[in-house]
Amino acid sequence: MIERYSRPEMVAIWAMENRFAKMLEVEVAVAEVQAELGLIPKAAAKAIKEKARFSTQQIAEIEKTSRHDTIAFVTNVAENVGEMGRYVHFGMTSSDVLDSGFSLQVREAWAVLSASLDFLNRSLRSQIEKHAETLCAGRTHGMFAEPTTFGLKLAGFLAELERNRRRLERAVDQMKVVKLSGAVGTYANQPPEVELKVGKRLRLVPEVVATQVVPRDRHAEMICALTLLGTGLERLAVELRHLQRNEVSEVTEGFAKGQKGSSAMPHKKNPISAEMITGASRLLRGYAVAALEDVALWHERDISHSSVERVIFPDAFILADYVVHRMAVLVQGLDVHKKRMLENIQSSQGQLFSSQVLLALVEKGLDRDEAYRHVQRLCHAMGRGEQLEEKLLADPQTSQLLKSKDLQKIFSGERNRRNIDTIIKRVLT
Repeated sequence: MIERYSRPEMVAIWAMENRFAKMLEVEVAVAEVQAELGLIPKAAAKAIKEKARFSTQQIAEIEKTSRHDTIAFVTNVAENVGEMGRYVHFGMTSSDVLDSGFSLQVREAWAVLSASLDFLNRSLRSQIEKHAETLCAGRTHGMFAEPTTFGLKLAGFLAELERNRRRLERAVDQMKVVKLSGAVGTYANQPPEVELKVGKRLRLVPEVVATQVVPRDRHAEMICALTLLGTGLERLAVELRHLQRNEVSEVTEGFAKGQKGSSAMPHKKNPISAEMITGASRLLRGYAVAALEDVALWHERDISHSSVERVIFPDAFILADYVVHRMAVLVQGLDVHKKRMLENIQSSQGQLFSSQVLLALVEKGLDRDEAYRHVQRLCHAMGRGEQLEEKLLADPQTSQLLKSKDLQKIFSGERNRRNIDTIIKRVLT
């Protein structure tokens, strides 16, 4: 189902064909190193490099009998190599080729996902620069708080995106391991030197201590990093969904010609991309639980993790790449309604500036608690159409301390914008 909506380059990385291709890459590299070290004949390594082939269809047929996909793969490759095929998979166990090949798949998948993150980064930067000075209402608890700018809102999401990129980079680095230490990690059937040299060829680092498998905390870290990426995108998606509500109407998702929002209500323009991203992040969080459950295996290994990883890794990478790409398109095509943002600020009747009024009264010598009560009293007693600035001037107590020029400076919104450029520069640079 996920593949239906996904970009083909990411889907191809997790296809069975590429899985076996990466396993074959490991087998060929191992044979070449073994020949260099005199563990197998050089003629065998030459034959394996030149003749090693596989057919996913043939592997599937062999697996019907063997009930073991790696054995089916090795059997198929060895048949194509011919007489020297007996040296394919020499001194190795299944997890040696599976885990090492898996590392290559993750590295490929990261290259695709990284490009999507670049696209989202550019989309956010463009909107941040465009709306660095665009005043809008800041909200806490869903209620008016103080003025901010739309550029600053998005800058926080860009900063989070870059934190998630760094988490992903660290997780991918932890996955760049080669494991060729045999059935229980003792190098009983070939020396550690093979692993080291193969790792250099494949640009992987030998696992420090392996059992029969690479320890699954590495895999859990990878999935958890993808989960945090999805959660960050959900936070942005929820913000954009709220801003699109009719009562707010500060932004709108791009709406294509011929697009329809409802089968029954022709007026509808729904935040479908933001909603889809929200849902996808929930799915990613489920994968994190499964990955964490995979860490504790029996003794040197069982295969309770295997079936889980065959689902969650392709799905998590494909889904993460899709939602990043979709969010980039959403942000790039976002309609920002600056006039409506100002109207919403005005609808607060000036109460968005109450904290600055409070501080101004304190600066004029009033006790903070007394100043708070004055401002609160005026705000809570405001009727429809009244403005806090006018109420302050008409109030016999506050008008003695704050004059018209003082209030004009407060209610201009200039103080709310004066440091925003500094914050945005911190993110953009």
